[in-house]
Amino acid sequence: MIGVRVKALRESSSLSLRDLASRSGVSAPMISQVERGETSPTLAVAARIAAGLELRLSQLLRLDEDGAVTVVRAGERQQGGNPKRGHRFEVMTAGRPGQRAELSRHTLGPGGSTGAPDDPPMHEPGSRETALVEHGSVVLVCDGQRYGLGEGDCVTFDADLPHHFENPSPTEAFFLALVSAGLRRS
Repeated sequence: MIGVRVKALRESSSLSLRDLASRSGVSAPMISQVERGETSPTLAVAARIAAGLELRLSQLLRLDEDGAVTVVRAGERQQGGNPKRGHRFEVMTAGRPGQRAELSRHTLGPGGSTGAPDDPPMHEPGSRETALVEHGSVVLVCDGQRYGLGEGDCVTFDADLPHHFENPSPTEAFFLALVSAGLRRS
């Protein structure tokens, strides 16, 4: 099963076999054999592959995880936001090593915003974000363009571009945001 994980992590990082070989010091043919399940790497080789993927060996082997299922109870969610901007959020997923996606629920008060036009991008290169407006209306400002969104509308965009959400209405707005980190643009 390690081969499937290596391939998925390599592809999600937009690395070719040669790129990973160069970064890890493990030959491209050996990585290819591992990915296809034709050979099992030694711990030393697996550690070098993990380093090439910028992971610890325990992350690559999923030793840091408790199992295949992680439950985050409503009272255990990480919370944050900026009260001055009328923004609150809850991260609904667990922060696990090697996790490639994060789901959060945002509340924007009337006139509130998640950021400002001059804020730098806060997501890693290649990240994509999908947002679903649950209640109310919001405006996505992405790379200088404005997109009005109403209840039930869903938008997907390159999250490594400067962006923020605004609530121009007189009532609270709620939206879910899913950020997929380091995925290739299509």
